[in-house]
Amino acid sequence: MSRIIKNLGSLRLGRSALENHVIDELLAGRLDRRAFLRHGSRVGMSMAAMAVALKTVGFDPIGEAKAQTGKPGGTIRIALTAPAGKIDPVTVSDQYGLLVLQQVGDFLVLDGPDLTLKPMLATEWKPNDDGSVWTFKLRKGVKFHNGKTMTADDVVASIERLADPANGSNALSAFKGILSKGGTKKVDDETVAFHLDAPNGNFPYYLSSDNYNAIILPADYSGDFEAHMVGTGPFKLEKYTPKVGATFVKNEDYWGGPPLLDKVELSFYDAQQPQVLALLGGQVDVIQQVSVQGSQSLFNNPAVNIIRLPSDAHRQIHMKCQKGPFADKRVRQAMALTFDREKLIQGLFRGWAALGNDSPFAPIFPSTDKSVPQRRQDIAKAKQLMADAGTSGFDVTFTTMSIQELPALASIIKNFGAEIGININLKIEDSGAYYGSAVPGKSDWLDSEFGMTDYGHRGIPNVFLTAPLKSDGTWNAANFQNKEYDKLVTDYVAALDLQSQQEVAGKIQRLLLDETPIIFPFFYDYLTAASPKVKNMQPTAMGQIFLQHATVG
Repeated sequence: MSRIIKNLGSLRLGRSALENHVIDELLAGRLDRRAFLRHGSRVGMSMAAMAVALKTVGFDPIGEAKAQTGKPGGTIRIALTAPAGKIDPVTVSDQYGLLVLQQVGDFLVLDGPDLTLKPMLATEWKPNDDGSVWTFKLRKGVKFHNGKTMTADDVVASIERLADPANGSNALSAFKGILSKGGTKKVDDETVAFHLDAPNGNFPYYLSSDNYNAIILPADYSGDFEAHMVGTGPFKLEKYTPKVGATFVKNEDYWGGPPLLDKVELSFYDAQQPQVLALLGGQVDVIQQVSVQGSQSLFNNPAVNIIRLPSDAHRQIHMKCQKGPFADKRVRQAMALTFDREKLIQGLFRGWAALGNDSPFAPIFPSTDKSVPQRRQDIAKAKQLMADAGTSGFDVTFTTMSIQELPALASIIKNFGAEIGININLKIEDSGAYYGSAVPGKSDWLDSEFGMTDYGHRGIPNVFLTAPLKSDGTWNAANFQNKEYDKLVTDYVAALDLQSQQEVAGKIQRLLLDETPIIFPFFYDYLTAASPKVKNMQPTAMGQIFLQHATVG
């Protein structure tokens, strides 16, 4: 032990208090290997330093990159659902559009499948003492597709564009209350400082691939992205046709080295079944995402590889809290108690999902308080709560989208409600009609009394805690207003160490179980399907597919 302390002591020299706290937590046994990598990377420890610390305490060191296999050259063909709207880095809001963005653009930071942050266009990052200012060092020599060298001016302009409410950025759902216009400042050509609205212990995730709008664009970007798609990414735009597809060619000047593939071809589809048939028929090599429902022919099929990533992607079932039949929290609790979550997971996902406990804290998050009791189906208790609330039942419309398993889940929810006298009428729409303008008064999603929407994976729960649940949240479909909750979320976001995050998380989890503005029944695994001839492709649970080292053939 004295040798370990001595070796770690030398590693601690010159490091910040936060970095040393993470090292201390590893030494005390409160962080396992995965948690240490995640939290070390969050506070800016280099991969080299973390490898030394892991080796010192007896964990396997961080592995070297595996040798690449497969034949260079060729074209990889990827099937995906057609993006819902225009491909614009500022406004894209679905995982299909983000896959297009990600071929041509890079982020400051990469959030890997294990939730560990890795350098991308930024090489290092550090917070000040309270986490209210984060400083990022930029990679040198990065070129945009138009030949211009990336500098701090481009980073400042890109993030300021997203933080400006006048631009209607989709990233405002993440940045609101975190980073305001004017908070991103150039220090020098290779350094940018982010002055936050309040301390934030997880801020690097907001500038990572988690925030899919945050690709870095030239400072003079003025719109019409579909025409040129100039970024710093591994592929350059060859052709884009809305509702049809896109083709990209390798970027020979990519800062990470030229990709092995010659070309990437994206084909857009209106539904999943044609994508399944295209993969089985050899017309495409990859399907960006498959759901268990409707893709049974792909499973246990030797001609298909299923890449399964645990995630915190989920469905949120909101109930309006301020008026209407769900204004009494006992009715909301009763509805939540009708859910047989284990059977949902088996029936809808072949068991490839984790139980939800009616808060955004998925099991995958290290800050989740796992001592909070799991809510389970209890029809007798649900009926008693309905009686205590003075109701024997009512009619209500349940609004959702016709994507993946949502229609099937809606039918099951209708049956759940019937068990306690709630007569649910289903309103199932296409995604365009459901989302509308995505603002209150112009969106069935945000205006419906009782409804369900999909939320993609994130590396941290912050967006899930704020946008749909804070009193001023941009996606607060439940109209949940709770000052105690708002204060707890502020405390959680500001917490810099894991122990503090877990303590606040437990309080939030228990509060949401009591109030139940939203039902979180499960967190499902993200599934990508590919031909066995595809090698070294790295999908993420956000919907990105990193292809720098991929081969096909």
